[in-house]
Amino acid sequence: MNRFREMYLAKKMTPEEVAMFVKSGDVCASPTGLEMPTAICGAIGQRARNGELTGILHHQTLCIEGAPFLDEALKGKYDHVSWFTGGVARKGIQEGYYSYIPNNYSTIPRCWREVMPRLDVLYAQVSSMDEHGYFSCGMAGAEVVAMLEKAKIVLLEINDNIPRVSGNSHIHISAVTALCEATKPLPVLPAASLSDIDKKIGQMIADEVVDGATLQLGIGGIPNAVGVLLKDKKDLGIHTEMFTDSMVELIECGAVTNMKKPINVGKTIATFAWGSQKMYDYMNNNIAFEMHPVDYTNNSYIIGQHDNFVSVNSCIEVDLFGQVCSESLGTKHYSGTGGQVDFVRGANLSKGGKGFIAMTSTTKGGTISKIKPTLTPGSIVTTTKNEVDFLVTENNIVRLKGQTASDRAKMIISLAAPQFQEELEFEAKKMNLII
Repeated sequence: MNRFREMYLAKKMTPEEVAMFVKSGDVCASPTGLEMPTAICGAIGQRARNGELTGILHHQTLCIEGAPFLDEALKGKYDHVSWFTGGVARKGIQEGYYSYIPNNYSTIPRCWREVMPRLDVLYAQVSSMDEHGYFSCGMAGAEVVAMLEKAKIVLLEINDNIPRVSGNSHIHISAVTALCEATKPLPVLPAASLSDIDKKIGQMIADEVVDGATLQLGIGGIPNAVGVLLKDKKDLGIHTEMFTDSMVELIECGAVTNMKKPINVGKTIATFAWGSQKMYDYMNNNIAFEMHPVDYTNNSYIIGQHDNFVSVNSCIEVDLFGQVCSESLGTKHYSGTGGQVDFVRGANLSKGGKGFIAMTSTTKGGTISKIKPTLTPGSIVTTTKNEVDFLVTENNIVRLKGQTASDRAKMIISLAAPQFQEELEFEAKKMNLII
């Protein structure tokens, strides 16, 4: 038995024993998504229900699974703080049970290092330990390194189903305070069926992608459609925030080789992943795939080093000035900035780069236009008018860079459904946008 295994056994406990390291008033944090340690959090929640704990805060960028800190009965005892409104926490945030921290995804590690006053406990679900004493954080690299530097206590939950992934998202046994074992199946993201509109928009974007381009695809039907429609391209690369199933397909069919990238040649680079079991199996022990901190993957200057970088993201609505809202329905918070701005800026820095923001032109069965004269009152501007490059709906694809405000307004109106275009033109003239 090597010394790392001896350290492992000395620190091994039950989830209930691990939870005893958490004290009232502690600030706790888990990496993005699937790395939340459900057994440890469950044991902490039980202590809170028993009246043993109060005032604990759980910080996480995206919460995918139900957990005690989302239980309204534990408010004030074990509370959630979201860094991205989505997943199972969305409803509670909208109803005012939990709060959120506005941010660009790339800035979260620096926030933990320099802005947040403290981090008492880092807890995470990780892979089994390798012979060198390292655990992989599998599907999340975003904040792990920064949290590890900040945390006073490190608690791990070992799940043999977590993929072992290369890159910079590992925790060594020497840094661990206590650990438990709790192997369980991983949640999967159901495959979204692609609508005809998704495919139409996706094709317009795919037609703009040149061989040798490097890709970032966001979440949702339209980015997935783009991935599906790029299979006839050559020597594509991937440097992305979220790794998706459509990217696995691009790699397997040979469209992605990563050989034309100026850095991380031959490697697919991401900061978190959520998808099918097939995707998790693909990532496991795959030296061609690396998970890195988000202040690297989403660093606009790193992104900009890739010629012909293509960024594809979605939004909720756009106004005639070119302002993009991707995170709220009026004042009702729905999502977050995430990495959209990081990648729009990165594509703008790339030689030949193209940043696409796409959406369907209407909602509610075609009765409401997502193209507005001005954004819905209270809506949050995610990407400013000065940074938007391409906008796409099923009706058109337009490039706003270098255009006058008047021409931009006309181009944006062309994205709207025909039944709304006359009214939008009338409003644009009232605002002296169209001259």
